[in-house]
Amino acid sequence: MNRKERRSMLAEQRAFERDLPDTLTLVPREEYPVADYAPDKVWRSKRFLVQLYNEDVPEYPGLIRLSVCRSKLTKLNHWKDSISWDELQDIKRGIGFGDYYAVEVYPRDRDMVNVANMRHLWVLPLPLRIGWF
Repeated sequence: MNRKERRSMLAEQRAFERDLPDTLTLVPREEYPVADYAPDKVWRSKRFLVQLYNEDVPEYPGLIRLSVCRSKLTKLNHWKDSISWDELQDIKRGIGFGDYYAVEVYPRDRDMVNVANMRHLWVLPLPLRIGWF
């Protein structure tokens, strides 16, 4: 990509960001990305994109995964990095999971998938028996 194309892409990104809401807002289903494994719900704001996936498996019925990334892209067309613990907690609360435990998983090396600057919270149907009660 040459300099002119990169500038054009960044200008389009800035124009798109200006139209996004300040707070997380549910995106209509017809605007979801076309994919084999599409999310069940999507929220978007000027700061974040949140995708909800029902990961209901026999071992963990009711398990939900929240995939969170910043709305802004870097110059290299990657999601901007650095989402704090406080921001993740506010996002979890803001989309209706404030009363649920969620965990972030650091998998074995052989199970790692790292394709984007994205964080994943696994919302648990029951609280863990660890934590602050």
